Amino acid sequence: MTSGGFRMFRRLEDRCRGCGNCRELKCSENCTGCRACLLVCPEDAILPGEPETKEYTVAVNGRDVRSGGTVGDALEGAGLRRAMIPGEGDVFSPCASGACLACSVSIDGCIAPSCVTPLSEGMVIETAPEPPLRYVSSFGPHTAGGVGTPFSEKTGAPVEVVCFTHGCNLRCPQCQNSQVAFTSQGNLLDPHETAGILMGLESIYRTGTVTISGGECTLNRTWLSTTIRAIRELKGDVNVHVDTNGTILTPEYLDELLDSGMNRIGIDLKGLRPETFMEISGLHDEKTARVYLENSWNAFRYLSENHRDIFMGLGVPYSRSLISMDELSAMASRISSINRDVQVTVLDYRPEFRRRDIERPSEDEMMRVKDVMIDEGLRNVVVQTSAGFR
Repeated sequence: MTSGGFRMFRRLEDRCRGCGNCRELKCSENCTGCRACLLVCPEDAILPGEPETKEYTVAVNGRDVRSGGTVGDALEGAGLRRAMIPGEGDVFSPCASGACLACSVSIDGCIAPSCVTPLSEGMVIETAPEPPLRYVSSFGPHTAGGVGTPFSEKTGAPVEVVCFTHGCNLRCPQCQNSQVAFTSQGNLLDPHETAGILMGLESIYRTGTVTISGGECTLNRTWLSTTIRAIRELKGDVNVHVDTNGTILTPEYLDELLDSGMNRIGIDLKGLRPETFMEISGLHDEKTARVYLENSWNAFRYLSENHRDIFMGLGVPYSRSLISMDELSAMASRISSINRDVQVTVLDYRPEFRRRDIERPSEDEMMRVKDVMIDEGLRNVVVQTSAGFR
């Protein structure tokens, strides 16, 4: 089968274990070579087909361009650079699955993500600000909370109501939420719809906290800030918690979230060394990985130095397959030098997605990790274990 820029990708049946992730993609009968199916397959059981030479004439910001594939390919054909770091290119295109809508453009007057939308003859494409829209799913009560949930509230009862935004800028091979991170199979919602659903659930469960998680919820800045503001308008005294990998947060972005009404945040610090971060995140571009890692640490530092009035928690991953005890100790030392009272939750990474070879750390091993972190001066360390939080 052919369409757009590629002959249909093919599935390697001897590798496929029937998870169905690729069948959830909307493009299954209209392949453009966007490669979204490669992101979501846990078995590397999908191979690209042969390049198709068919091209279309489209207009990009008033300029005629010949291109095949996706609208994103046409943007590049017009000299516009796509980038995974905000401000580094002409179009911020972080998720590559059409889920975050940060890369959206106007196509014949309609808004669509450029990364996965197939080209057709005569399209009129105009670059536009990111729309306040996001694919969102899995609304409901949450008993464990997130990295930015105070440990004292983890009682086993619902502690917050949560939604998960689809799309992520990382490619973690051990992702524990891959269908959210790598697909757009949620509901396309604007901020007021999202806030209304969350606050409707909060009125039932009376948690006092609503959480926006992911995927990576910060990718569409307009949507996130407006959603938080809409939640605050519905109920001024609710806690608004953002769980994030922190990789695109800047002081200006954090101030915008705080001004909108965020008062709790959980930030993941996926290593100290860029090499470790790349192993954990699945990124192969060293420059992008270094910027992301630095941003997450800088976000923690900025909030510690300027906004101690909000609650902040840090998430630190642990698996002996991914990060050494020595590096964890060095991370704890650095965290302690910035804010020794911050709540640090060490997450016991388990076999998942493409890394089912990982052995989940035992409870004893996680308690040793906790001792290492405390020895470096941290005062508030929680470890996630198979027996619960300790």
